Amino acid sequence: MARYIILLGAPGAGKGTQAQIIHEKLGLPHISSGEIFRENLKNQTELGTLAEGYIKAGQLVPDEIAIKMIKERLSQPDCAYGAILDGFPRTTHQADALGQMLAEFNSSVECVLYITVDDQVLIERLSGRWVCRAEGHVYHVIYNPPKQPGICDIDGSALYQRDDDKPETVRQRIKVYYQQTQPLIDYYQQKGLLREIDGNQSIDEINEDIMKVLERIGVQ
Repeated sequence: MARYIILLGAPGAGKGTQAQIIHEKLGLPHISSGEIFRENLKNQTELGTLAEGYIKAGQLVPDEIAIKMIKERLSQPDCAYGAILDGFPRTTHQADALGQMLAEFNSSVECVLYITVDDQVLIERLSGRWVCRAEGHVYHVIYNPPKQPGICDIDGSALYQRDDDKPETVRQRIKVYYQQTQPLIDYYQQKGLLREIDGNQSIDEINEDIMKVLERIGVQ
C-alpha cells in the first residue's frame, strides 16, 4: 500500500530538511508545493499560466489550481508507493480534496508530522538565512556560514537576504502561518493522524523522533 506523509510546520521549522532525510531513508519522493508551482510557471504549463494570472494580479492562487497541480504530480510513476507532502495541503478544503484524490488511488494519508518550534528559534533561523543569487544555494550566519562572508562557496556569486527573511517580515509570516494553519492542525488531530515533533532539537534528533513515529505506525 502507498504511504503518504504530510509535513506541517511554520516557516523555518525544517520541513524541507526533514523531508529530504526521510526521502533518503525510505525512498519516498519529496513533493514540495512551492517547487511544483515554480516548475509549472517556468514551463508555462496550462496550470502554470492560470496561476500566473492570479499571482500577477496580487491574488492568492485558487485551491482548485493548486489541487490540480498536486494531483498531476502524484499521478506520476515515482509516487506509486507514496510521497512526502511539504506545503500541501494548506487549508481544510485542500485537505478534503487530498483525501478524495488519494481515495482514487486506493490510498490515504498515513500520518501528519507537525514540527513545532518556539517562535524565537524560528526568527533566529529565518532571519539568519542568506541565499546565493546564481543558483539559490542557502547559507545561515550561525548554522551554515559561507567560507567567505557574502560569497557562495559553490559558484562564487553574491549572497543576499530575501525580504521575507528579514526579522520584521519573519514575525508576520509566523503570525499568518498560525492563523491559517490552526484549522488544518485541528482537522488532522480530529482524524487521529497528527503527530507532534519537537522541532527545537538538532536536525538528527528531530529525524530520530520522526523515524520512531513512522516505525510505530508501520511506515518503514
